[in-house]
Amino acid sequence: MKPPELRRRAALALLALFCGGCDFYYYRLPSPDELWHVIPWFDHMTHARYIHPYETPNVPRYTPEGSVPVSGGEPDWSAEWVTGRATTANALTNPLTATRPPGPSMPVIPRAAAAAGDTLYQNFCTVCHGPTGNADGTMSRQMGAPSLLTPRARGYRDGYIYSVIRYGRGVMPRYGDKVVVPAERWAIVSHVRKLQSQFPVAPGDAAPIPPGPSATGSTSSVPR
Repeated sequence: MKPPELRRRAALALLALFCGGCDFYYYRLPSPDELWHVIPWFDHMTHARYIHPYETPNVPRYTPEGSVPVSGGEPDWSAEWVTGRATTANALTNPLTATRPPGPSMPVIPRAAAAAGDTLYQNFCTVCHGPTGNADGTMSRQMGAPSLLTPRARGYRDGYIYSVIRYGRGVMPRYGDKVVVPAERWAIVSHVRKLQSQFPVAPGDAAPIPPGPSATGSTSSVPR
Protein backbone atom coordinates (compact mmCIF):
# COMPACT_ATOMS: atom_id res chain seq x y z
CA MET A 1 0.00 0.00 0.00
CA LYS A 2 1.39 3.34 -1.00
CA PRO A 3 2.19 5.93 1.69
CA PRO A 4 -0.46 8.43 0.50
CA GLU A 5 -3.09 5.72 0.85
CA LEU A 6 -1.88 4.92 4.37
CA ARG A 7 -2.08 8.56 5.36
CA ARG A 8 -5.59 8.83 3.93
CA ARG A 9 -6.78 5.76 5.85
CA ALA A 10 -5.11 6.95 9.04
CA ALA A 11 -6.80 10.32 8.67
CA LEU A 12 -10.17 8.62 8.15
CA ALA A 13 -9.60 6.46 11.22
CA LEU A 14 -8.74 9.49 13.34
CA LEU A 15 -11.78 11.31 12.04
CA ALA A 16 -14.01 8.36 12.89
CA LEU A 17 -12.46 8.14 16.35
CA PHE A 18 -12.91 11.87 16.89
CA CYS A 19 -16.52 11.76 15.79
CA GLY A 20 -17.16 8.78 18.03
CA GLY A 21 -15.60 10.61 20.93
CA CYS A 22 -17.79 13.65 20.28
CA ASP A 23 -20.84 11.44 20.20
CA PHE A 24 -19.86 9.94 23.55
CA TYR A 25 -19.14 13.36 25.08
CA TYR A 26 -22.31 15.06 23.88
CA TYR A 27 -24.83 12.26 24.23
CA ARG A 28 -23.60 9.95 26.96
CA LEU A 29 -21.88 12.13 29.53
CA PRO A 30 -24.24 14.15 31.83
CA SER A 31 -24.62 17.73 30.69
CA PRO A 32 -23.36 20.44 33.08
CA ASP A 33 -26.69 22.19 32.55
CA GLU A 34 -28.36 19.34 34.40
CA LEU A 35 -26.18 19.92 37.46
CA TRP A 36 -26.78 23.62 38.08
CA HIS A 37 -29.85 22.96 40.20
CA VAL A 38 -27.67 21.05 42.67
CA ILE A 39 -25.84 24.27 43.58
CA PRO A 40 -28.35 26.69 45.20
CA TRP A 41 -26.23 29.85 45.04
CA PHE A 42 -22.88 31.24 44.05
CA ASP A 43 -21.12 33.85 46.15
CA HIS A 44 -20.42 36.05 43.13
CA MET A 45 -24.16 36.26 42.34
CA THR A 46 -24.63 38.79 45.17
CA HIS A 47 -22.72 41.30 43.04
CA ALA A 48 -25.06 41.00 40.07
CA ARG A 49 -27.28 44.01 39.43
CA TYR A 50 -30.41 41.93 39.20
CA ILE A 51 -29.83 40.30 42.60
CA HIS A 52 -30.86 41.91 45.87
CA PRO A 53 -29.36 39.52 48.39
CA TYR A 54 -30.87 41.07 51.50
CA GLU A 55 -34.49 41.35 50.40
CA THR A 56 -35.23 37.74 51.32
CA PRO A 57 -33.84 35.41 54.01
CA ASN A 58 -33.69 32.56 51.48
CA VAL A 59 -30.41 33.78 50.03
CA PRO A 60 -27.54 32.13 51.93
CA ARG A 61 -24.88 34.30 53.51
CA TYR A 62 -21.60 32.47 53.21
CA THR A 63 -19.03 33.52 55.77
CA PRO A 64 -15.24 33.38 55.42
CA GLU A 65 -13.59 30.27 56.74
CA GLY A 66 -12.76 30.60 60.42
CA SER A 67 -15.24 33.41 61.08
CA VAL A 68 -18.16 33.16 63.47
CA PRO A 69 -21.54 34.35 62.16
CA VAL A 70 -23.42 36.58 64.57
CA SER A 71 -27.18 36.91 64.40
CA GLY A 72 -29.72 39.00 66.22
CA GLY A 73 -29.64 42.72 66.91
CA GLU A 74 -30.09 45.39 69.53
CA PRO A 75 -32.99 44.80 71.92
CA ASP A 76 -35.93 47.17 71.76
CA TRP A 77 -37.11 48.73 75.04
CA SER A 78 -39.29 51.44 73.47
CA ALA A 79 -42.47 49.99 75.03
CA GLU A 80 -40.99 50.51 78.49
CA TRP A 81 -39.42 53.83 77.57
CA VAL A 82 -42.65 55.55 76.46
CA THR A 83 -44.28 54.73 79.80
CA GLY A 84 -41.66 56.79 81.61
CA ARG A 85 -39.83 53.85 83.12
CA ALA A 86 -36.07 53.74 82.57
CA THR A 87 -35.10 50.47 84.20
CA THR A 88 -33.62 49.01 81.03
CA ALA A 89 -32.11 52.31 79.95
CA ASN A 90 -30.35 52.92 83.25
CA ALA A 91 -28.95 49.38 83.24
CA LEU A 92 -27.12 49.91 79.94
CA THR A 93 -23.35 50.28 80.06
CA ASN A 94 -21.43 52.48 77.67
CA PRO A 95 -18.86 50.13 76.10
CA LEU A 96 -16.57 53.08 75.44
CA THR A 97 -16.48 54.16 79.09
CA ALA A 98 -17.40 51.01 80.94
CA THR A 99 -14.92 51.82 83.69
CA ARG A 100 -15.95 55.46 84.09
CA PRO A 101 -15.91 56.24 87.83
CA PRO A 102 -18.64 58.37 89.38
CA GLY A 103 -17.98 62.07 89.39
CA PRO A 104 -16.76 64.63 86.87
CA SER A 105 -13.66 62.72 85.79
CA MET A 106 -13.57 61.80 82.12
CA PRO A 107 -11.96 58.51 81.11
CA VAL A 108 -9.81 58.12 78.05
CA ILE A 109 -11.71 56.64 75.12
CA PRO A 110 -10.33 55.51 71.75
CA ARG A 111 -9.38 58.44 69.52
CA ALA A 112 -11.54 57.17 66.66
CA ALA A 113 -14.59 56.99 68.92
CA ALA A 114 -13.86 60.44 70.33
CA ALA A 115 -13.58 61.90 66.84
CA ALA A 116 -16.78 60.17 65.76
CA GLY A 117 -18.64 61.46 68.80
CA ASP A 118 -17.46 65.01 68.16
CA THR A 119 -18.47 64.88 64.50
CA LEU A 120 -21.86 63.31 65.16
CA TYR A 121 -22.61 65.77 67.92
CA GLN A 122 -21.76 68.70 65.65
CA ASN A 123 -23.93 67.27 62.86
CA PHE A 124 -27.03 66.34 64.86
CA CYS A 125 -26.94 68.00 68.29
CA THR A 126 -25.23 71.40 68.10
CA VAL A 127 -28.13 73.15 66.39
CA CYS A 128 -30.27 72.70 69.53
CA HIS A 129 -27.89 71.95 72.39
CA GLY A 130 -25.09 74.26 71.27
CA PRO A 131 -21.40 73.54 70.67
CA THR A 132 -20.68 73.37 74.41
CA GLY A 133 -23.93 71.65 75.37
CA ASN A 134 -25.30 74.72 77.15
CA ALA A 135 -28.36 75.14 74.91
CA ASP A 136 -26.88 78.04 72.97
CA GLY A 137 -27.36 76.65 69.49
CA THR A 138 -29.16 78.19 66.54
CA MET A 139 -32.51 76.60 67.41
CA SER A 140 -32.08 76.25 71.17
CA ARG A 141 -34.49 78.97 72.20
CA GLN A 142 -37.07 78.15 69.51
CA MET A 143 -37.11 74.48 70.44
CA GLY A 144 -36.80 74.96 74.17
CA ALA A 145 -33.82 72.61 74.21
CA PRO A 146 -32.41 71.98 77.68
CA SER A 147 -28.79 72.48 78.63
CA LEU A 148 -26.67 69.38 78.93
CA LEU A 149 -24.56 71.00 81.65
CA THR A 150 -27.18 71.25 84.40
CA PRO A 151 -27.00 69.07 87.51
CA ARG A 152 -30.02 67.16 86.19
CA ALA A 153 -28.34 66.31 82.88
CA ARG A 154 -25.10 65.40 84.60
CA GLY A 155 -26.98 62.99 86.84
CA TYR A 156 -28.38 60.94 83.97
CA ARG A 157 -26.95 57.48 83.44
CA ASP A 158 -25.12 56.86 80.19
CA GLY A 159 -27.84 54.42 79.17
CA TYR A 160 -30.50 57.04 79.78
CA ILE A 161 -28.79 59.54 77.47
CA TYR A 162 -28.35 56.76 74.93
CA SER A 163 -32.08 56.02 75.10
CA VAL A 164 -32.95 59.69 74.64
CA ILE A 165 -30.86 59.67 71.48
CA ARG A 166 -32.44 56.49 70.24
CA TYR A 167 -36.09 57.09 71.12
CA GLY A 168 -36.41 60.79 71.90
CA ARG A 169 -37.79 62.42 75.02
CA GLY A 170 -39.81 65.57 75.64
CA VAL A 171 -39.16 68.13 72.90
CA MET A 172 -36.34 66.05 71.46
CA PRO A 173 -37.35 63.78 68.58
CA ARG A 174 -35.90 60.34 68.08
CA TYR A 175 -32.52 60.14 66.39
CA GLY A 176 -32.22 56.37 66.32
CA ASP A 177 -33.38 56.41 62.70
CA LYS A 178 -30.63 58.86 61.82
CA VAL A 179 -27.77 57.61 63.96
CA VAL A 180 -28.48 53.95 63.31
CA VAL A 181 -25.23 52.38 64.53
CA PRO A 182 -25.26 51.75 68.31
CA ALA A 183 -21.52 52.43 68.60
CA GLU A 184 -22.06 55.89 67.11
CA ARG A 185 -24.81 56.67 69.64
CA TRP A 186 -22.47 55.68 72.44
CA ALA A 187 -19.84 57.94 70.89
CA ILE A 188 -22.29 60.84 71.20
CA VAL A 189 -22.96 59.92 74.82
CA SER A 190 -19.23 59.96 75.50
CA HIS A 191 -18.91 63.35 73.83
CA VAL A 192 -21.69 64.73 76.02
CA ARG A 193 -19.74 63.48 79.05
CA LYS A 194 -16.66 65.18 77.67
CA LEU A 195 -18.52 68.48 77.41
CA GLN A 196 -19.78 68.07 80.97
CA SER A 197 -16.23 67.52 82.18
CA GLN A 198 -14.86 70.55 80.31
CA PHE A 199 -17.47 73.23 81.04
CA PRO A 200 -18.87 74.53 84.33
CA VAL A 201 -22.20 73.48 85.73
CA ALA A 202 -25.09 75.47 84.28
CA PRO A 203 -27.93 76.73 86.45
CA GLY A 204 -30.80 74.33 86.61
CA ASP A 205 -32.84 72.00 88.72
CA ALA A 206 -31.22 68.78 89.80
CA ALA A 207 -34.57 66.99 90.17
CA PRO A 208 -35.86 64.65 87.48
CA ILE A 209 -37.95 66.03 84.65
CA PRO A 210 -41.62 66.18 85.69
CA PRO A 211 -44.27 64.18 83.81
CA GLY A 212 -45.12 65.50 80.38
CA PRO A 213 -45.74 64.50 76.77
CA SER A 214 -42.89 62.56 75.24
CA ALA A 215 -41.62 62.88 71.69
CA THR A 216 -43.76 59.90 70.76
CA GLY A 217 -46.92 61.67 71.84
CA SER A 218 -47.66 59.65 74.98
CA THR A 219 -47.52 60.87 78.54
CA SER A 220 -44.28 59.92 80.26
CA SER A 221 -42.22 60.80 83.26
CA VAL A 222 -38.63 60.30 84.18
CA PRO A 223 -38.19 58.01 87.18
CA ARG A 224 -36.29 59.13 90.21
